[in-house]
Amino acid sequence: MTESAEQINQLRLELRRGVVVLAVLSQMDVARYGYSLIQQLAEQGLDIEEGTLYPLLRRLEKQGLLESEWEVGESRPRKYYRISAVGREVLATLSADWFETVKMMQGILQGENHG
Repeated sequence: MTESAEQINQLRLELRRGVVVLAVLSQMDVARYGYSLIQQLAEQGLDIEEGTLYPLLRRLEKQGLLESEWEVGESRPRKYYRISAVGREVLATLSADWFETVKMMQGILQGENHG
């Protein structure tokens, strides 16, 4: 891989980091375990690796944005996550911020705001 391609990949990762949090929160109205969330997001075009998702789920739970419970009725126990009331408020705020940012960036990138 060329140095330029590597640099682009790193910048893409930076852009993607915050998007992943927003994407995860947006899918948590229904209780989900990690692997089902990975599948759900992949079906919508966002691939997330387990090594990224599971630490994120634990962090969001610790921050009070997700709640969890263990389901032990199946062959192996699974931890299911669901968005909390605080998480819903944060999701609403972040979603509004996201749409404002997209609108602003469209203007910047399309040359409308070049002074």
